[in-house]
Amino acid sequence: MTTAEKGHGITIVAYVLHLLGAITGILSIVALIINYVKRGDDGAVMDSHHTWMIHTFWWAILWCIIIAVSYFLLVGFIIGGIAFLSVWIWYIYRHIRGLICLADDKPMPT
Repeated sequence: MTTAEKGHGITIVAYVLHLLGAITGILSIVALIINYVKRGDDGAVMDSHHTWMIHTFWWAILWCIIIAVSYFLLVGFIIGGIAFLSVWIWYIYRHIRGLICLADDKPMPT
């Protein structure tokens, strides 16, 4: 069993938890903890996937904060819902793209 194969299962679990977390929220935090713990353990390919998920999580949080602040300042009142939906779709897209690359044993660009 290669190092990449060893980390394959837990990486799939992290992707699935992030996708479920797009609905529940808390599962993304569990997945983020897994990403931080497992990054560096299973070789460059798995590391790229964990880094990809970590970056996706934090960028989504940043954009949600920016949208929320603009919403409360009434600047984003009209487009707030569309902006949150866009971040949500982007979040799901990034994790599905990662799962597809993982299935092909391809690293993610980081």
